[in-house]
Amino acid sequence: MMSGKPAQTLANTSGRRSQSLWRKIPSGVWVLGCVSLLMDLSSEMIHALLPAYLVTVLGASALTVGMLEGVAEATAAITKVFSGALSDWLGRRKLLAAIGYGLAALTKPAFPLAPSVGWLFAARFIDRVGKGVRGAPRDALVADMAPLHLRGACFGLRQSLDTIGAFLGPLLAIGLMWLTADHFQAVFWVAVIPALLSVVLIVVGVSEPDRPRDQRSVRMPLHRDELRRLSRGYWWVVALATVFTLARFSEAFLILRAQSVGLSLTLVPLVLVIMSLVYSLSAFPVGILSDRVDRVKVLVVGLALLVLADLILAYSSGIVGIGIGVAFWGLHMGFTQGLLATLIAEAAPVDLRGTAFGMFNLITGVALLAASVIAGALWDAAGPQGTFLAGAGFAALALAGLQLLRGRLGKVHLGST
Repeated sequence: MMSGKPAQTLANTSGRRSQSLWRKIPSGVWVLGCVSLLMDLSSEMIHALLPAYLVTVLGASALTVGMLEGVAEATAAITKVFSGALSDWLGRRKLLAAIGYGLAALTKPAFPLAPSVGWLFAARFIDRVGKGVRGAPRDALVADMAPLHLRGACFGLRQSLDTIGAFLGPLLAIGLMWLTADHFQAVFWVAVIPALLSVVLIVVGVSEPDRPRDQRSVRMPLHRDELRRLSRGYWWVVALATVFTLARFSEAFLILRAQSVGLSLTLVPLVLVIMSLVYSLSAFPVGILSDRVDRVKVLVVGLALLVLADLILAYSSGIVGIGIGVAFWGLHMGFTQGLLATLIAEAAPVDLRGTAFGMFNLITGVALLAASVIAGALWDAAGPQGTFLAGAGFAALALAGLQLLRGRLGKVHLGST
């Protein structure tokens, strides 16, 4: 009896700490997370079906899918660098984030209306411009709102809420595909609703913190004199993330991998459901963990998980094995994405956070374009196994580079208030 009391007391203390942590996270971070949830719910309802729609209905090749995804994400990345810099110049971030969400919402009806691959390219392109406009200002806004000792938790929470939408979207797509007898356009129309709700929520529910009076004004954020203020630690994080991005090509190839072992069109969105569920459940706890331990060690675990995921996806021949590989893919995302954003926030000067996130997303976006095109070409030439083995190789290279990064970070101060 007595031996159980200390354990119960410890459990109660841990529970109170957890509740206290949830209350300490600013309400604006919660709202931004819910905005991301709604937009991702909309986007993933479409994107979970888009690769299968392109290949099955419109007759596109895997290379075309890779080019579409790569160009789309690269477009978002290029846009982010300018929107991030503009948010630093204006000293305001909410306006640009709201415009980005609004643009993405307005383009959603183009998906059910597109009659050809070319039209889908255009729709995806404009949708990703909206993502690019909102991305860097939103991440900088989270950094502005987050208490210094809770940065990892705040980025992890926003990423977790974002990813809840990413697994609810494909799940809803599955139900609607079943109800409509695989009517792609009907599902695409339903996806318009949460996108519009996300715009209303950011306009009404987010209050941007006032800019400190003593904060330096940035007149030309992309001028080389300003970019020189970004530390060596920041550029090492960007370099690592670039190599890492070459390993994590578009999730469209996870869908194609599941189709290759016989998963039906109706159940294809389950791939993103599994990945996003694991991602959403892990991102927030990993963010909390990163506030308490060496963040580079957490990244090591994340990269090792990606190597494991690629190897499983390369050699599995059944649906169960593919599901396990997809789950490990989602786990590696939970261990890395919010953490990389936290490292960028810490490495950048406060007045250049938007620019820093923009440059980070530009460079990694170009890498994602290359990765997706390479993955598509490898798929057409060598099949799924060659694609995922190449991903494992790039992930192993990033893991080796992380050992160098650990030494560099020991010499460069990354903290930023």
